[in-house]
Amino acid sequence: MIEAVLVMMFIGAACGILLSVASKVFYVWEDPRISEVEYYTAGANCGGCGYAGCSAAAAAVVAGKAAPSVCIVGGPESAQKIAAVMGVSAGSAEALRSMNSCSGGFRAADKYFYDGAQTCAALANLHGGRRVCSVGCLGMGDCIRSCKFDAIHMGSEGYPVVDEAKCVGCGACERACPKNILTVRTMSQRLLHFNELDDALAPCQQTCPAEINIPQYIDQIRKGDYAGAVNTIRERNPLLLTCGRVCPHPCENYCRRGIEDEPVSINQLKRFVADWEMNSGRRLPTPCAPDTGRKVAVVGGGPAGVSCAYFLRRLGHNVTIFEAMPKLGGITRYGIPEYRLPDEVLDWEIQGILDLGIEARLNQRLGRDFTLKSLRDEGYEAIFLGIGAWKDLAIGVPGEDQKGCWKGIEFLSQVAGSPDKKIPIGKRCAVVGGGNSAIDCVRTLKRLGAEEVWIVYRRTRKEMPANEVEIVAAEHEGIQFQFLAAPKRVVADAQGRVVGLEYLKMELGEPDASGRRRPVPVEGSETILAVDMVISAIGQQPDQACLNQETKEDRPAITRWNTYDNDPELLQTSLPYLFTAGDAATGPSLVVDAIGGGRRAARSIHQFLTGQPVQTSQMSLRKKHIAESLFKTVPGVVKKARTPMPELHVAERITSMIEVDQVISEKDAAYESNRCLNCCRICYNPDKRVNVA
Repeated sequence: MIEAVLVMMFIGAACGILLSVASKVFYVWEDPRISEVEYYTAGANCGGCGYAGCSAAAAAVVAGKAAPSVCIVGGPESAQKIAAVMGVSAGSAEALRSMNSCSGGFRAADKYFYDGAQTCAALANLHGGRRVCSVGCLGMGDCIRSCKFDAIHMGSEGYPVVDEAKCVGCGACERACPKNILTVRTMSQRLLHFNELDDALAPCQQTCPAEINIPQYIDQIRKGDYAGAVNTIRERNPLLLTCGRVCPHPCENYCRRGIEDEPVSINQLKRFVADWEMNSGRRLPTPCAPDTGRKVAVVGGGPAGVSCAYFLRRLGHNVTIFEAMPKLGGITRYGIPEYRLPDEVLDWEIQGILDLGIEARLNQRLGRDFTLKSLRDEGYEAIFLGIGAWKDLAIGVPGEDQKGCWKGIEFLSQVAGSPDKKIPIGKRCAVVGGGNSAIDCVRTLKRLGAEEVWIVYRRTRKEMPANEVEIVAAEHEGIQFQFLAAPKRVVADAQGRVVGLEYLKMELGEPDASGRRRPVPVEGSETILAVDMVISAIGQQPDQACLNQETKEDRPAITRWNTYDNDPELLQTSLPYLFTAGDAATGPSLVVDAIGGGRRAARSIHQFLTGQPVQTSQMSLRKKHIAESLFKTVPGVVKKARTPMPELHVAERITSMIEVDQVISEKDAAYESNRCLNCCRICYNPDKRVNVA
């Protein structure tokens, strides 16, 4: 017995000695941060992150092979705590969500029948898939089988539907999809994505300067999901109330229904859901990425500047807007009359943007109160210049400086800035020009009590660049038009007051560079129009006097049109830290163009601030269309009357600044949304099934 005990003690001692030696020889040190990182993961060991459990994911983070946001279940809070352990920034600690860009798997025609292995991967290897559409869903459900969280199911239209409440953004569906239909992106990544040639896009969405997903928000309206529609629009356009009132909707020119019928009233539907939110008594929450600590100055609080600030703030940056006027809004407040865009509507919309955490410094003019250099000295790492085009162009005729002569934007700004929206005017007024500003001037004069109001334009009505709907409204309100008339001089009395406008009659010759026929004077045709007020509204350009205080090193390059020279894709100027968009870069253009430019500039600024190359995709679709999406015929369309715009009667509207165009009813919105064909690149939903040879 004693011998056995001694033998066991000897064996134990020998093992202890061996283990002690082995611990020294084969010593493995584990970084204590691994256990700390693992502690802040969800502990689910779900494998959704791509690693074989939370311990493996933690080791990958410490080894620098995974980001602090590796835990898809833990979310932003987990990412921030892991980042603190690692002593790094959490970066874009945002939730990843799967998105499906295809909205109709059964809609595309089959180019062949396939009875083999029923997987998307197999189909993709055979001529890219059985369906004609090159970017659409193959419908075999590889993504559904790949999801471990039951977050995807096959919808009734043959394409996968993602349940956002269950989706953890693991990326399994994206890896399983051979057609890139499903993409897993953060909110910031969605905000920064611009239309590309291989995207699944309807013609209307390709045309929209703000790149709004038009079919999606109309489909959401059709389903009664108004909040979803607002959020869809706001992902691309923060000024939906404004655009719903003033946008000339170029998207509707490419509405596929319009080929066979009247186009869908896209803009009225946008206005409907925008007004729904405003009148609901609450604001829908707008998420922002975690703060980055980077500072950006936005100079100019017009649509381009406000939009740029909005997207930069949502990307996590600290933004300050510097505005020369007493209120934000720029041309939308001081150049668009209140009967088109009420101040209270604009105030509500801008306040919602400021509430994201954007600072606004009002009555601060570039070149007077600060310079580009002083902003840099104050710690702003990037600057956006969106000062608009406020310098009215002169007609260039004798007498245009007499008493009673105005410039277009000067006149509209004076009216907008007056407490009661009224200023002294003449009884018989002439406005020179044919654009939207000219129309705004004449319709405003009518509301201020002018007895006779004339548009004097050197071409014909057909060549007027103003929006057709605005021209028609002016005609209804009694505005008179003197076409083929070029001003020669302003006639004044002995006291220097305007008493007439002398013009030459014109006739149209050959087309000029704009494609319009050039007006040619008719000799000896001088005619005097008896008026006591003349407004020139023939165009504007940026006022470069604001740069007079800058050093040579802080002066951006200027084009021959007096706009800021920039890369049209990146919107970066000759100064790497300076970006610009809107009328300051393009000259007078649409509000929606400025909004789209603001977002595009925000992307470049974000790249600049985060040390990425400032670049765009080689597949960028900016101002282009996907050729295969432009149809000449659309079989299956049954003509259905377009919902008319409700508006105040002429007699009721011309005596005040009350809003003319009204919002459509919920019933009309439901009807109009059902006119939409829910188009994609080549797919659409016909009103009736037809056989196409």
